[in-house]
Amino acid sequence: MLDRCDRVQIAVHDAAKAAQRFGQLLGSQVARRDHSRHLSARRTILAVGESEFELCEPDGAGLTQDFLSRRGEGLMTAGYCTADLDGMVKRWEGLGIGYDRDNGQLYLANDATFGLPIVISESTYRPRVGPVSFLYETTNTLMSDWRRVAAVYAGLFGLDPSRFSEIGSERFGYIGTLTLFDPPNRLDRIELSQVTDNVHAMGRFAHKHGDSLYMCYVEVHDWPNVRQRLLDANARYTPRGSDPVTDPDGGWIHPKELHGLLLGVSRTGLAWDWSGREELVPPV
Repeated sequence: MLDRCDRVQIAVHDAAKAAQRFGQLLGSQVARRDHSRHLSARRTILAVGESEFELCEPDGAGLTQDFLSRRGEGLMTAGYCTADLDGMVKRWEGLGIGYDRDNGQLYLANDATFGLPIVISESTYRPRVGPVSFLYETTNTLMSDWRRVAAVYAGLFGLDPSRFSEIGSERFGYIGTLTLFDPPNRLDRIELSQVTDNVHAMGRFAHKHGDSLYMCYVEVHDWPNVRQRLLDANARYTPRGSDPVTDPDGGWIHPKELHGLLLGVSRTGLAWDWSGREELVPPV
């Protein structure tokens, strides 16, 4: 029932300052502003490619202020979309799962997932803004058994496990699966990464926070543009290859550059290389 990775919600102290930084590095633009009762936050919603990043500034006691007090600025909620919000509600009610509806969005009860706060929006197709194409992945880092988590999420969201693609990385210290929604048409998925040590960054994060939302990934159709923005701003990022000035594929932007958001960036189609369909990766 999930169509795409649609958005992320990021807790920030100063949304105007954060919006300026995201625009500088990613070419995003402010789409609109509103208020969320559920989050107790004023939201500045950025158009980032075809997706949206919600910068959430607390306006009193509530979820956003609690997050900032506990964790500081950073990635607070993973957002997906469906063409059938009412069907999603019926599925959850049939499973006895709690939720909240606010501003046309569904917030799944926190105890229904494995440390992954989730908001579901109605599917809306938007014009692409800037050098980013779209958000395609949010990472649920796990101490729990990824196989159990995958089975639960398949039931919660009507996903087909035969489409999933197992993953593992010695470089980053995890095993797990990609819960691909609609391959080979789209890359969108929840990455389930069960850490295998407490030495690598992901393992240290999981051992500190338990099952949780860790990072997200965007695809860019103009990586040289984004790379130059990062270089011009002297922003910290790790290239996939060895040379940050010439690397053709993408990399990882340090959380301190984007108000606590760890953001992976990959050129068009590259992510199929670790998504079980290497034949779909276009040449540089």
